[in-house]
Amino acid sequence: MSLAYDRQGSGPTLVLIHPLGADRHVWRAVLDRLAAERDVLAIDLPGFGGTPALNGRATPSPPALAGRVAAGLAELGIEHPHVAGNSLGGWIALELALAGAARSVTAIAPAGLWPRALGPKPSLARPFARRLLPVLPALMRSPAARRLALTGAVAHPDRVPAADAAALVRAYVEAPDFTAVNGAMRSARFEQLDEIAVPLTFGWPSRDRLIARPRQLPAGSRSVVLRDCGHVPMWDDPEQVADLLLEGSAA
Repeated sequence: MSLAYDRQGSGPTLVLIHPLGADRHVWRAVLDRLAAERDVLAIDLPGFGGTPALNGRATPSPPALAGRVAAGLAELGIEHPHVAGNSLGGWIALELALAGAARSVTAIAPAGLWPRALGPKPSLARPFARRLLPVLPALMRSPAARRLALTGAVAHPDRVPAADAAALVRAYVEAPDFTAVNGAMRSARFEQLDEIAVPLTFGWPSRDRLIARPRQLPAGSRSVVLRDCGHVPMWDDPEQVADLLLEGSAA
């Protein structure tokens, strides 16, 4: 299965996996910093951005998505890269490590470590946001509009360029597998942390409104607080996030 991706830099390969409702461009603010020391591959998950959705008969669960990502990376000749992900992307990075397909994992606010399955939750904002698509670029030039659209995910919406804000909202609205992936993600948990044998680094944004740090993490894993950052922290503090990803992929 072909993956849509952006690739730049040289050095050890680092694969970046976006959160639910975004696409590979969510990493734009940190790419240049990472590419100075890594061969960076930012991918679109199946059903998001430019990567086709899974076969209609397959449930797009995090393990299924991880399997397709591993297959897509293999098509590119990439085996056992360092992997980093945010939220859903963090969960998928953990699944890749569990399957023996990652050299290390850096998981920023990973989904799936909640104490119990969350259950269904409809996305009420998507139909409203879809109606705004024709005026989205102009709308996101307003700092007030960016704050309204992004405050749930980003601690400092004013730091998100208008074009990036518009692209993020568009990715959220247009992802064909958003509803199915959201349902599959919320109905499950990742329970095999102690079975992962590769180095694990966790990043926990201090102003995350969506995911809390679990009470217990595996012995030997590393946890870092991302100061003054929201759930999607790449625009809040690109240097802090890039440092975390470089350190996590140096193992």
